[in-house]
Amino acid sequence: MKRFLIVTFLFISSIAAAQVRFARLFSDHVVLQRQQPIPVWGWGKPRETVQVTLAGQTQQGKADADGKWLVKFLPLEAGGPHKLAISAKSGKAEVNDVLIGEVWLCSGQSNMEWPTKQATNFPTEKKNANYPQIRHFRVDHELALTPQTDLKAGDWKVCSSETVGDFTAIGFFFARELYQKLNIPIGLLHSSWGGSQVEGWISKEGMLSNDELRSYAHTMPTTWQAADSIVDAKLQLQLLGKVNPTAADEQNYLATGYDFSRWKKADPFGQWDWKDMHGFRGQGYMAKLVDIPDDMAGVPTTLALAENDSPNEIYINGTRIAEGVLTGVRKIDIPANTWKAGPNRIVIKFGNMVKPAWYGLGLMGSATDLYVKSAAQQVSLGGDWQLMPAFAEKHEYTRFMNNVGISIYNAMIAPLIPFAIRGVLWYQGESNAGRAYQYRQTFPLLITDWRKKWNPDGRNPDFSFYFVQLSSYGGNQSSNQGSGWAELREAQTMTLSLPKTGMAVTTDIGNPKDIHPTNKQDVGHRLAVNALKLDYGQDINYSSPLYESASFDAGKAIVTFKHTANGLMVKDKYGYLKGFEIAGEDKVFHYAKAEINGNRVIVSHPSVQKPVAVRYAWTDAPDEANLFNSEGFPASPFRTDSWPAVSKDVRFN
Repeated sequence: MKRFLIVTFLFISSIAAAQVRFARLFSDHVVLQRQQPIPVWGWGKPRETVQVTLAGQTQQGKADADGKWLVKFLPLEAGGPHKLAISAKSGKAEVNDVLIGEVWLCSGQSNMEWPTKQATNFPTEKKNANYPQIRHFRVDHELALTPQTDLKAGDWKVCSSETVGDFTAIGFFFARELYQKLNIPIGLLHSSWGGSQVEGWISKEGMLSNDELRSYAHTMPTTWQAADSIVDAKLQLQLLGKVNPTAADEQNYLATGYDFSRWKKADPFGQWDWKDMHGFRGQGYMAKLVDIPDDMAGVPTTLALAENDSPNEIYINGTRIAEGVLTGVRKIDIPANTWKAGPNRIVIKFGNMVKPAWYGLGLMGSATDLYVKSAAQQVSLGGDWQLMPAFAEKHEYTRFMNNVGISIYNAMIAPLIPFAIRGVLWYQGESNAGRAYQYRQTFPLLITDWRKKWNPDGRNPDFSFYFVQLSSYGGNQSSNQGSGWAELREAQTMTLSLPKTGMAVTTDIGNPKDIHPTNKQDVGHRLAVNALKLDYGQDINYSSPLYESASFDAGKAIVTFKHTANGLMVKDKYGYLKGFEIAGEDKVFHYAKAEINGNRVIVSHPSVQKPVAVRYAWTDAPDEANLFNSEGFPASPFRTDSWPAVSKDVRFN
């Protein structure tokens, strides 16, 4: 009887699995693209005929050998609500509250993923978020080594005070402006992942079309076990200069004379995932040299080590002084004469955080929780430590989004194709700033790749692609030091050479101390004006001033701009231009005097009699740069020279 019940259950389950259904994207409240053919697809029994209806149209299709079917409806104008229904021998299904309008795919890394509930003035935004014709579909984080055919989860959410907090903030503010100006439904298809690199979002076919990335596509792993092995070997070579250290090698880490200067130098707080040790799970070491004053060496002290609730072993000058588990901010009593006057070595061996289990290696808390303290004084242990995973011990790698190129595309973009869209909004690049020069290839490649995937036969127009230039974050170094972030902004600006692209410059609304500026309203607006002008034909100024040309004469540089609207202007309380640098043939840059003259800027410096190059806002965080056009859009950072980039030789592998 038990065997009969199992067989019956399996038989019923197989029938249910074969029952006709829509792809996950076609759920209640979906927004479908107006004025374009509308592809609709799903699954049923192999080879069965299906009939699909929408807004008075009926389309017939046939499932293939795998049970997948696809039909295309003729273009529709904005409106609704409609019902999308399917019938076949295997059953029926329907989707309700279907709107026809404008659909935009929102993608990239954390600044696109940033939710409305964490944006500036959220209480007010929440109160005024009753926009039932704006809908949002969030694609869950997933990775795959081969292209997936459908999403595992997800549904469309109708915009309201209760739901808007979880929308992509930039997408919502973009959609709100479009809806207010066009009065038609707006669908946001949101597929982004914080910290992701551009290479994860490109298809294998896209990589194969590129000379520099082709070898990666040919040799990428086919199993996660192989992927972990590749990541492990690369990380060992990077940190140790060799592979397969032994237990004896790692025992030497505790010796008083061991040189740990090659280890990864980083702030010990936060997950090691974000310190170039992506996804490592296991044991690890952190080490630091600390100077102890003479009068602290002979007295009892307290050693505070912030938070890590795994079993820890703490060594001072090669002697284990404590071990075990402590929760919260750990404070350990150190007997008198444990320290010596002058330099001391602290080495800590520890494991993954227990709570939260997903955290991996790293400390929680703040730099004020790291110190040595006596009754009379305190020595900070903040700042950088030296970090090293324990490769000789049992370890593994969690599914980290940047460990295998192509894998985000396979799981989070491939299942969306060929859902009809008007265009893409993209905010990504922070994770590629270290190889910014190569972004000149990889970013245009992504755009071309996606357009080919959505339009393989070239019969339909390519969709629009609007992106956010990196904002201001980090230091304010001069051009003589170089800047990977400036070089990535340059690569983004060069990508405007592709048709139907647009860029939102945001250097004026960043936060040099926070990679996630919360003013997403202005970002959404600057993307929206691109769409309103280029897609919807409104007569508006939509672009920041862009460098056009430069000439050099009589000790001055004359820089000309396009997209100046009704003129260039200074936008701050001081009233004079900042952010310009000028150099002669010696390639030494000087902060320069700059003056507006129509749609031009005249740049000079008394130490540069024969200038040959000008740069503007050429730094990680050009928050002082203050050249704008009359529409209030900041000028895009630029350089007139083509001298070697600091990131020129860094490549993805």
